[in-house]
Formats: sequence, structure tokens, C-alpha cells
Amino acid sequence: METRTPGVTMARQCFMILLLLGLCLRTSAAQPPGAALTLAQAPSFHPADDTITQPPAAEAPSKGIWGMDILLSNDGFGLGVFHRREFTADLSGFASFSISESKDDREVERFDPFTGISYVPGKLNRFLLLPLMVGVQYRLFREDIVETFRPYVNLGAGPAMVYVMPFISLSRTAGGTLITDQVEFFSAIGKGRPHYTAGGFIGFGANFGSEKTNTFGVNFRYYFMYLFSDGIPSLYDVGSGEVISNKKSFGGFFITLNVGVGG
Repeated sequence: METRTPGVTMARQCFMILLLLGLCLRTSAAQPPGAALTLAQAPSFHPADDTITQPPAAEAPSKGIWGMDILLSNDGFGLGVFHRREFTADLSGFASFSISESKDDREVERFDPFTGISYVPGKLNRFLLLPLMVGVQYRLFREDIVETFRPYVNLGAGPAMVYVMPFISLSRTAGGTLITDQVEFFSAIGKGRPHYTAGGFIGFGANFGSEKTNTFGVNFRYYFMYLFSDGIPSLYDVGSGEVISNKKSFGGFFITLNVGVGG
């Protein structure tokens, strides 16, 4: 006589139950259109009020996100804030404001081994860029890539301010000797003056995470920003004290890191 242990019997019973469930599911999937609803598909009723319980509605997508930008470029770094709002599943609009550094392309930073201080020979002014940009962002490959990785292209345009601050003050003695005195950064802020212009950028990047929670992204941008005048003095000749370079273009390549919170 065959001896069946409780474990073997239970395993066979589980196998038979799974087999029956598989056959039922296969029969349900092969049911022709127009067939009667099954018990699982039929709406449920509450005897107390005789109302129909509808299935829960799908969660609405996130409509807005607030965040911070960290800008990196060859000229230095900057910080900014942004707000992005969704128009469609692929198209969004945004507004951003940032403050970043800029410098003349001909600047060469040097290091004094005796004093331990770095300096830039001939640098005359500091520049801060303050653009206010409004633009659009278009998501790419939405149906082909997972939701937590969202590549896109974007572009923006708007007014901008170039704030010019003295880096060094020049004076001469009675004998004509040139005297230079570097101006401390915070002291230079009060001595600065604004110049107004307009600019724009084009870029591409990707966001990571969910739009409904914390999100992180990276954006590669090229800015176009020019002054409509002859430019701003940026470098001087260390021997004569004469201005040798004026800066007109304040654009360039930026890497922007985005950190935001969904609304």
C-alpha cells in the first residue's frame, strides 16, 4: 500500500487548485465580446443605500513642480530657482531665475607661492548674470522608456541683467606710478552697476524619479546673451593701466543640476 505523507497530499491538492484556476482564467480570457459580466466584473451594491460602487478614478498626474538649480560652467557656478507646470503628458512650461558668475575668456588665474594667494593679472571687473527665463520643455520617448527616466529638450528666453562690480581700483601717484588695490567681494557689491539685455538658451537633459515626489535632473544648456553696447571693460594692461578688453558676450555652455518637489 502506498503511504502518503501529509506534505505530499497538501502539495498535490495545491497543484490541483492552481491547475483549476489556470483553466478558469484561460476560459475567461477566451470569452467572446458581448458575453455576460462575471461576478468580479459586475458592479457591487450596498444593501444599505442601494448605490453602485464605481471603481476608483485614476490618480491625476502632477501639475507643477518647484525646485532649485545648481549651475556649473567654465566661468564659475551659480544658483537658481524654477517652477515647471505640465500642459500635456509631453509638453511643459517653466519659469526660472538664476544668479551665476561670468568672466573674460582671456583671464588667466595665477598662484603666488610666497603669499599663497591666487590672483588674475589685469582683471578689472567682476560680472554676475541674472537672467529671468520663460520657456517650454518637451519630453522624449515617453511611451518607450520607464517613467522614472524622462529625457527632454527645452528652450527659453527672457530679460537679463549683467551686474558689473569692480575687481580692482586703479590710481596713480603724483609721479605717475600706477597703484592697484583689489576690492573685496562684498564691498564691491555696493559699488556695482547694472546693464540690461535679453537672452535665451537651448538644451537637453533628463529628469529622474517621480513628478509627484522629489525629483532630480540634469540639463545641458547653451546660453545666448549679448550686450547691445560696445561692451564692458574687463581687462587692463598692467603696465599702462589702459583697458585692453571689453566683454560683450555673456553666454556659453552650462551644466544645470535640478532638485525639485512635485506639487
